[in-house]
Amino acid sequence: ARAVLDRLAAGPPVGTVAPGGPPADSPVRWLVDNGLLVALPAAAGGAETVELPREVGLLLRREAGPLGPIQPRPPVVETATVEPKAADSAGAGQAMEAVRWTEGLLEALGAEPAPVLRSGGLGVRDLRRLARTAGVAEPAAALLLEACVAAGLLGEAEQPGAAGRAGETRFLPSVAYEGWRALPIAERWYRLARGWLVMTRQPGLVGQRDDRDRPISALAPESERAGAPAARRGALGVLAELPPGAAPAVAEVLRLLAWRAPRRARGRETMHREALEEAQHLGLTGLGSLTGFGRLLLAEGLPEGGEANAAEDDPLGLRPDADGQPGPSAAMRALDALLPAPVDHLLVQADLTVVVPGPPEPALADELELIAEPESSGGASVYRVTADSVRRALDAGYLAGDLHTLFARRSRTPVPQALTYLIDDVARRHGGLRAGPAGAYLRSDDEPALTQVLADKRLSGLNLRRLAPTVLVTPLTAGRLLTALREAGYAPVAEDATGAAVLTRPRTRRAPGRGAPPGRPVDPLAVPRLTAPRVLGIVEQIRRGDAAARAARRAPVTVRAANGAAVPGPTPVQAHAQALAVLQQAVRDKALVWVGYVDAHGNTASRLVRPVSISAGYLRAEDERTEMLHTFALHRITAAVLDE
Repeated sequence: ARAVLDRLAAGPPVGTVAPGGPPADSPVRWLVDNGLLVALPAAAGGAETVELPREVGLLLRREAGPLGPIQPRPPVVETATVEPKAADSAGAGQAMEAVRWTEGLLEALGAEPAPVLRSGGLGVRDLRRLARTAGVAEPAAALLLEACVAAGLLGEAEQPGAAGRAGETRFLPSVAYEGWRALPIAERWYRLARGWLVMTRQPGLVGQRDDRDRPISALAPESERAGAPAARRGALGVLAELPPGAAPAVAEVLRLLAWRAPRRARGRETMHREALEEAQHLGLTGLGSLTGFGRLLLAEGLPEGGEANAAEDDPLGLRPDADGQPGPSAAMRALDALLPAPVDHLLVQADLTVVVPGPPEPALADELELIAEPESSGGASVYRVTADSVRRALDAGYLAGDLHTLFARRSRTPVPQALTYLIDDVARRHGGLRAGPAGAYLRSDDEPALTQVLADKRLSGLNLRRLAPTVLVTPLTAGRLLTALREAGYAPVAEDATGAAVLTRPRTRRAPGRGAPPGRPVDPLAVPRLTAPRVLGIVEQIRRGDAAARAARRAPVTVRAANGAAVPGPTPVQAHAQALAVLQQAVRDKALVWVGYVDAHGNTASRLVRPVSISAGYLRAEDERTEMLHTFALHRITAAVLDE
């Protein structure tokens, strides 16, 4: 009897016996009598048929089933052990680095906005330029830019074109960036980490190729994945269930996730692995273990009504405290306790280097951006004061006395004499030459200085000509004149038509937030829970709708004339035109559509998809069930019906 079962379990599960049925003492009769085989009615004069039930077949094939061997108990996760304080310290240091990298990326975009590609997204060269400027690897730069979009710190704005032409859309820091930059480091990190946790995008896809063998760029629509938030919370949830200090390997986390949901975890291994790597980049994990503030962030959950409803009342990502008043979240407080306190002072060295022994306050950071050049960053930042940085501060409106006062107020060490001489020397030469439009002119009360400029062979390309003892002119623009003079070692200052000095400061450009409002990101998983009767009612309605849809697809398409006679339905050409019209409307409305098509083997099939775009003879659509993008040739589509 077991041999018969094994033979049917190997397939096919249907067998025949001699006419008249199996003998009473045969193994087949015993199997039928005991319910292990089912006897099927035989045709007239034909042989009897027996079939192996599905449950018996699954039991016999349990060692080679589609989900692998049955494991009734969860696998034991093997972990290494680290000191929880060491993990928290490592995560806090990485959180500071993530905030610093983010600020560098957004400042680089503010100084030189990057154009938006025609297909959407950021170009490879622009991503490489931003990563090099901020001092971060390209994958980490793509991750932080995606998190900035989710947090409302990065957006798109159309720049005006020249001569009345249409402008170009570019990526720029949003209007919320200035407020975010003035926040403490813990609050800035909280906004970034929470935006990453709930965003429906997969930054790990940047650099890979889509189904049409085209590279996926950062901030492009192809990186959209609805299951990304659930994958992040699932992977980090495994770490949160372990005791503090447990640092499991990535393979152990994937093995436990595969045991908990075998079908769902299949195909998401890459997404889970990327979630753990991204959490390490953002500082949620340290030394492979979930940090204390990362554990608190996962345990916070969502406010009632979802993130979108709380964004306007809580724009900075704050949580109500015990008295019901808005206050910092537990994760924010825990991280703030681990970070060094912001400093409002600096240490000036004799070699004109400036050491900031900790994260600078926003006001000090703004001053250092003008008066010094950054050399290194970290727990303590190092800057250097140069002639160019002093000139930049003077161009922005500082006077020599202002700079002396600033260093005397901020420095905890005596200001070296070399710095005082440098400021006085640059200030003495600063503004001695004035440039303006002529093309451009150059004037000075110091006639020997103008004579020196006129005789300087390095400036022969300016075609300078003396109009008066104190005035030189050039056919070039004032900008080119200023650049050439400064490269030659002079320190001219621009002036307007009235003779007043023009003080310049780097212009900051901002754009409205892209996608989510500038307050808090929207969590797609924040849906209210339904009661059991409501869920059962919805399931029953879905089943009735599916049955009606199947009946409608099987029914022939005919119409009736006035006299009651049947009239043939639309021709294939008309049906194809109607399908294209339905698909174009679905692209505009982002609606679900049942698409009928003929595959390469001539078989007909139908699929419920959400159309994304129609171009070049192809339909690109997303399958709601598998969360994958599919491409259909338009000439193979036979019908399209909106999902009611």
